[in-house]
Amino acid sequence: MKTYLDCIPCFFKQALFAARVAVDDEARIKAVLDKVGMLVSEIPLNSSPPETGRQVYKTVREVTGVNDPFRALKAKSIHQALALYPSLKHMLAEATDPLEIAVRLAIAGNVIDFGANPDFQLEHDIQEVLHKEPAINHYQGFKEKLARARDILYLGDNAGETVFDRLLIETMDKPVTFVVRENPVINDATMEDALSSGLDEVATLVSSGCDAPGTVLGSCSEQFLARFDRADLIISKGQGNYETLSHEKRPIFFLLKAKCPVIARDLGVNVGDTVIKDALAS
Repeated sequence: MKTYLDCIPCFFKQALFAARVAVDDEARIKAVLDKVGMLVSEIPLNSSPPETGRQVYKTVREVTGVNDPFRALKAKSIHQALALYPSLKHMLAEATDPLEIAVRLAIAGNVIDFGANPDFQLEHDIQEVLHKEPAINHYQGFKEKLARARDILYLGDNAGETVFDRLLIETMDKPVTFVVRENPVINDATMEDALSSGLDEVATLVSSGCDAPGTVLGSCSEQFLARFDRADLIISKGQGNYETLSHEKRPIFFLLKAKCPVIARDLGVNVGDTVIKDALAS
């Protein structure tokens, strides 16, 4: 997905929020915004938003001196999600189609996003996603491809939703490689976060080698790219991964909630809609 002009104010909004989380120093926060402003003239509109986001959050780290501004918030969101894990596990055990409910729960976890939606209401959104039909619903295709899949690659997104990813991986009951970000960016899941969620108990954990808030293939490691190329099912969580992979003709299923007008428009859905999208579907 390309960068739209509407993305530019969002870069400033995210930079301001991250800088304020990192430090309580108006001068340094202003310095962050000044440097982000200098980036605007150099933003290529044919690149994906996470490629610019990578530079924005690099600026936040360099100016504030804080490598992981969202570390405490990530830990809190993981703790909040883990508190719900037993009841959600019970819900799956009682479900007529546990896989469909697990997919919907994985999407519900995508609401935990301090970049696009810092005011999320987790338990409310879980109920909404469970009872609202996805605007794009390729679940049946996902179920059929999962049945045949032998090499599953799962691209993680935000730290707190990794608990919901764990539920889906357990329900799929197949070997899965789960992918995290190389370095902290927004509240995206790193190796530390995945371990805190217990994902190492249900999947093989690897880094993409990329520190953008998405999967920028040109910035990923050779080891990750080899896994990406041979996977016969790729589960892509969240907006950032959609933004960077939406034009890839690969066996990718995008699971996400549309949290901004730009992505909603690109998908042809409304803000707040949920999506289970097959990248190969016409």
